[in-house]
Amino acid sequence: MPVPRHPPGPWPSIHRFGSALHEHTHFHVVVIDGVFEPAPEQGVRFIAAEAIDADAVRVVQTQIRRRILRAFVRRGRIDAQTRKEMEAWDHGGGFSLDASVRIEADDRKGLERLLRYCARPPFAADRLEELDPQRLIYRLPKPGPDGRTQIILSPLELISRIAALVPPPRQHRHRNSGVLAPNSPLRPAVTALAPEAVAPVPASHRAVKAAAEDPPETIRRSPARYLWVMLLARIYEAFPLTCPRCGAEMRIIAFITEAVDVRAILEHIGEPATPPRTAQARGPPEWYEDATEHAIVAEAGSSGDPYAQPAPEYEHDQRVSW
Repeated sequence: MPVPRHPPGPWPSIHRFGSALHEHTHFHVVVIDGVFEPAPEQGVRFIAAEAIDADAVRVVQTQIRRRILRAFVRRGRIDAQTRKEMEAWDHGGGFSLDASVRIEADDRKGLERLLRYCARPPFAADRLEELDPQRLIYRLPKPGPDGRTQIILSPLELISRIAALVPPPRQHRHRNSGVLAPNSPLRPAVTALAPEAVAPVPASHRAVKAAAEDPPETIRRSPARYLWVMLLARIYEAFPLTCPRCGAEMRIIAFITEAVDVRAILEHIGEPATPPRTAQARGPPEWYEDATEHAIVAEAGSSGDPYAQPAPEYEHDQRVSW
């Protein structure tokens, strides 16, 4: 039977960074390995893809390279002659595509690990360490092409690298496309096929163990909706309804919103009942790291602010066009 012309379900994630805090624009795309077509009874019917081998990946890579180079020509990034030369390059013409990672439909933990990897931030704070006030060390997750396992940066160099990795304003890094797009007519039927979300629960929690012995209640809930308790537990790795003193389960008694009652409770438990005062804005940091106190005093005697950022030597257009 002919393959229906319906869009697949890709979830692209735009990455502007590499593992060494350098600019490296690339895409991580999670794609459903098949297409959906409307069905009168089930709403949609899934047709799995077949024969996804190296030849099929090579064809997709060639199409991606041709379309991106044509888009560069239309936007004036390169000329037509450069496009022809890049299309004739070996090893994909500067483009590479890896489709070796595959997650089974029932492997929810594997899918979560993959999505967490695609949605990771530019750098990990636990790999950053301060050697002294003027030097920071960032350990790489794996050795680079030159064998380096770490890089040493000054605080301003770190800020400069992180600033270059900030995505443009009002541009989403993660997007739903195809049948997963917000305006897709098949999206409600496709997302309804997802299994019910099961929130992780600490195994050491006694109340959870006791509740596990009772028969589960059927709760009609959206598959993508988690309880707020489980969301906090996944983010902060702590169960918020567990008493930190005795380890028993806490229960919600009431939501107090009256200011008088809130103030009385805070004063009773010894917490401040008034918000902290807003601190005054601080001046910019010292832009010249090697400047000594003598140089600062000398600059203070001249006109201008000794801590002011020097004017750039050239104008830089910070607007980014995609």
